[in-house]
Amino acid sequence: MTEPAVPAPAAHPRGRRGRLKVFLGAAPGVGKTYRMLDEARRRAARGTDVVVGYVECHRRPHTEEKLEGLEMVPRAERDYRGGVFTEMDLDAVLARAPEVALVDEMAHTNVPGGRHAKRWQDIDVLLKAGIDVVTAVNIQHLESLNDVVEKITGVPQRETVPDEVVRRADQIELVDLPAEALRRRMAHGNVYAPEKVDAALSNYFRVGNLTALRELALLWVAGRVDEALQKYRSEHGIARVWEIRERVVVAVTGGPEGETLIRRAARIAARAAGGDLLVVHIVRSDGLADASPAALARQRTLAESLGGTFHSVVGDHVPDALLDFARAESATQLVLGISRRGRLARFLTGRGVGETIVERSGDIDVHMVTHERAGRGRLLPVPSSSLPRARKVAGPLAGLLLPALLTTVLANSRGHLNLTSEALLFLLAVVGVACIGGVASALLASVTASLLLNYYFIPPIGRFTIGETNNILALAVFALVAVTVATVVDRSLRLSRRAASATAEAETLSSLAGSILRGDEAVEALLHRTREAFGMESAELVHGSRGDGAGVDDLAEGVVAVPVGPDDALVLRGRRLAASERRVLIAFAGHVASALERARLAEAAAEVEPVKAADRMRTALLAAVSHDLRTPLAGAWAAVSSLRSREVEFSAEDQEELLATAEVSLDRLNRLVDNLLDMSRLQAGALSLALEPTSVAEVASLALDGLAESTIPVTTGGLEDVPFALADPPLLERVIANLVTNARRYAPEGTAVLLSASALGGRIELRVVDRGPGLRPPDRERVFEPFQRLGDTDNTTGLGLGLALSRGLTEAMGGTLTPEDTPGGGLTMVLSLPAADAPVEGATAPAGGEEALT
Repeated sequence: MTEPAVPAPAAHPRGRRGRLKVFLGAAPGVGKTYRMLDEARRRAARGTDVVVGYVECHRRPHTEEKLEGLEMVPRAERDYRGGVFTEMDLDAVLARAPEVALVDEMAHTNVPGGRHAKRWQDIDVLLKAGIDVVTAVNIQHLESLNDVVEKITGVPQRETVPDEVVRRADQIELVDLPAEALRRRMAHGNVYAPEKVDAALSNYFRVGNLTALRELALLWVAGRVDEALQKYRSEHGIARVWEIRERVVVAVTGGPEGETLIRRAARIAARAAGGDLLVVHIVRSDGLADASPAALARQRTLAESLGGTFHSVVGDHVPDALLDFARAESATQLVLGISRRGRLARFLTGRGVGETIVERSGDIDVHMVTHERAGRGRLLPVPSSSLPRARKVAGPLAGLLLPALLTTVLANSRGHLNLTSEALLFLLAVVGVACIGGVASALLASVTASLLLNYYFIPPIGRFTIGETNNILALAVFALVAVTVATVVDRSLRLSRRAASATAEAETLSSLAGSILRGDEAVEALLHRTREAFGMESAELVHGSRGDGAGVDDLAEGVVAVPVGPDDALVLRGRRLAASERRVLIAFAGHVASALERARLAEAAAEVEPVKAADRMRTALLAAVSHDLRTPLAGAWAAVSSLRSREVEFSAEDQEELLATAEVSLDRLNRLVDNLLDMSRLQAGALSLALEPTSVAEVASLALDGLAESTIPVTTGGLEDVPFALADPPLLERVIANLVTNARRYAPEGTAVLLSASALGGRIELRVVDRGPGLRPPDRERVFEPFQRLGDTDNTTGLGLGLALSRGLTEAMGGTLTPEDTPGGGLTMVLSLPAADAPVEGATAPAGGEEALT
């Protein structure tokens, strides 16, 4: 569609993007439009240039009073399917260039013929032009909640707005009203006309529905507020915990006690309404040999089933990494398991992770949870990835004190051991020092041990001299062996740490790749995981910045950037990264680049999909025409050819039979061609409508009279008792005829098809009920696909367009056609149309407003 010429947004005098304010309501009638107009009047009173681009008052007197005195931009009129409808004139608002524009019903679908399909797209153009916009939307129109609202209310919402569009608003104000208060407003006639109140209160506006919608709105806004708070804390460098709501972090190691800890933490989080559960696994560079990937996968599944989230964080020092994560997530409580280390391990290494975290947790409450594996884990401690400060100090001290202590013990037991045994004990002490403090400490220990061995145990004792040549050789060999063993031990520990570090990196990337393969990682979520995995304050994609390098660049102190493509860079802010972490970050950047590429490919695929659908339709159409039109053509051709033949003399009865055969075949051919043409018009959006108040009883009578004779009777009920429906009578007649014909086809002999009507909440429902085999749940949507008979091999009955055409015609009139199970067996097709005095949703570019929900 060619867009009309409009003023360039960049020419707007303000030269900035406009600000968006959204009034979000839990349900129709809570007062969003009223509050929006009240806001406009206050701004206008302060001297702000405010205009009304589009406001729908739904004939509510109090709301209409608020419009008085406000400048309104004339609406644009558009012809659509035989009617004239009004929409916001986007070009006129842009030309008027106010400071603030009021645009109601953000999720509204525009009448075809305008620049955009959705009103929120019009709003985005106004914002780009520097115009501030005030708008309103209900919680049921948010894309992510659309299916949830339908399950709660039973009313499908066909008009939605992407959550991200609303989340980007500069201000979101919740218009809240208790369920009983809203019902009182309706009873007083402040929402709907009196004749519609009873239906609305008993249908959509039940107390349970309104309460659930209100909770959805409150939770959604609370999430948006939490995002804003986290952004504020990050921008202002606030690290201390603000106990706004309970956020429980539980640390798991991948051990067997993990499920116990997760369930305990979930119970703690459940005690506070709205509490969050975050399960975190610290990927240590020592690899945590007992962290089974299968166990971690089970614990991830358990956490998500309990409503929590699972996070993997890289950290060389577990207490620091865990506390950094907890503070970054504003955790109020931290759940840890009692250490699995045995007594000997605790004696040798002193305080463990739990004790360290308790001491340094500050204002975060720490729960130490016992479990069946407590104290029954490893006998010896697992060496850490790098020497902590305590071991760097303990190594040299041990290199001095341990040989001295061994000398004291051996001197007091002189005479019991020979020189060889004493030298071996000193050698063992040197190896022990190497395990504690590395090769440097071992060298110090070997020198100390050599001197002490010389002075106290090699004759002449008490002097730094050696009396025998053999003793000189023994001492030299001792020193060489001590240094060699210490070097080998230290090298082995270093290689072990490197291998474990590589394992940890692989585990982190495997977890990330698994999440991406499961399809739960969008680009934004991937950035969030990158931020938390490296303990950074923020992670974002920057377009056109530092995208030409091949490695990681430090832009400033604590700011790291890595290219993810020719024009984009992944930028993290927070702390400096070690070389090993940078390698992992580059791998993360590769995943981000892949996610961006997938997003671009998805957009390209979405653009190609309509073309593929059209190709499939053309292919199916050609196949159907070549097969299904052949039978009536062959019948009519044979009858006419026989009548024209001069070789056979037909009696009057034979001629009459041949003419009847030709008439029936041509009549079938005419119906098939009509269906094909109508389906083509529907596909092209060129079907003309003439919607008018329509008597359901009269149209149903005409439809039944035109049906072919059948042994399956049709009974009716309630057709005379319902108000007029807003429909196109000829199209409605065809829909009813198609539905009844389809029901007759599958109804068993001896049963009847029921056609009934009822009025419910401003809509007229027609039900076509049969006692046939019914439909399996997976087939309930497939049955509406063109050229689909669901295994019916009788191709002589048509092209398989009946139900597809019926749904298309129904939706064109603003109605719905859905299948239901008939109680006791069979299928019920429910045709729902708006009543003549109710607004139309769908047929005439639905207003997305509040009237259609009753």
